[in-house]
Amino acid sequence: MVSIQEFRNAQRADGPAAILAIGTATPPNCVLQSEYPDYYFRVTKSEHKKDLKEKFTRMCEKSMIRKRYMYLTEEILKEKPNICAYMAPSLDERQDIVVVEVPKLGKEAATRAIKEWGQPKSKITHLVFCTTSGVDMPGADYQLTKLLGLRSSVKRFMMYQQGCFAGGTVLRLAKDLAENNKGARVLVVCSEITAVTFRGPDDTHLDSLVGQALFGDGAAAIIVGSDPLPDVEKPLFEIISAGQTILPDSGGAIDGHLREVGLTFHLLKDVPGLISKHIETSLVDAFQPLGINDWNSLFWIAHPGGPAILDQVEEKLALTPDKLRASRHVLSEYGNMSSACVLFILNEMRHSSATDGFNTTGEGLEWGVLFGFGPGLTVETVVLHSVSI
Repeated sequence: MVSIQEFRNAQRADGPAAILAIGTATPPNCVLQSEYPDYYFRVTKSEHKKDLKEKFTRMCEKSMIRKRYMYLTEEILKEKPNICAYMAPSLDERQDIVVVEVPKLGKEAATRAIKEWGQPKSKITHLVFCTTSGVDMPGADYQLTKLLGLRSSVKRFMMYQQGCFAGGTVLRLAKDLAENNKGARVLVVCSEITAVTFRGPDDTHLDSLVGQALFGDGAAAIIVGSDPLPDVEKPLFEIISAGQTILPDSGGAIDGHLREVGLTFHLLKDVPGLISKHIETSLVDAFQPLGINDWNSLFWIAHPGGPAILDQVEEKLALTPDKLRASRHVLSEYGNMSSACVLFILNEMRHSSATDGFNTTGEGLEWGVLFGFGPGLTVETVVLHSVSI
């Protein structure tokens, strides 16, 4: 008879989980940040709030965002005026949009990842779907399974309402699934649409305006698996370790509440200061076992919650200006896309590595760190190993 230990060993992969392909997608509607204050105050019928518009314009100017993509268009908003109000009951209208559009946008990203992977989608064994945009049953994971035509026996995991740190969470989950299920191929999809958070301005709640100035729509998908098939699958990054922590004294720093008016966004503490104060602890915990303590020797995939977070992390750790280049680029070209952001940054880094002639997907560096920051304050820390190009 086979022993339990032998049976368990046979269930596990031999090597580390690796990202085998990446795909991204955005809605077609692109908005320029320089034009957004005029657009935003016009569609929300708030042009009379001149002082507030000036404040919002300054927020947009300081955001370091050049453009964003949004499903919501002026035509859609004219038909749904309650979404444009600050606190009008509108959850049903928002849900009608995101329950349909979040899986559809996820399908676009997933289709591109599967095409790059080059294997039949029947070989996908697990599906992880993550979104902060709406909640429904059966979930977006079920809808995507149908849209893609995945096997009905695919093992699904649905992550709702996690927020911006969840781009790290999905990697942590995918790593465990791939390494503990021999032959597993995990499709991970993060899809975010701001129709659930869009609302008009209010004079007394400026934190809501911060969200209106930063957030954009986008979906990203990756394929994760261990023991890549030689000459068939091409690993991009190996996932070496993953951890999660709640920062001290950070309760209430970032809150989101799903109400009749949609998902409300609240900033109640100095988020950039809290993150930069504690980030080195996460780095030490993650890299001490590897004997690494030079943070400039790493390639960086940091969630760009806003420019202040990137600036203060860079200053606190004395990072050279090039370290957060990929994060700043994605923030500039797409805005803050919540959970999807770090996967967009991974995609940007592997492409720039190839374009600039580096010998690894980590822009010439062997080891890297991926950080997800979000409500809690929760920090996800993922150690990555780049692969030779």
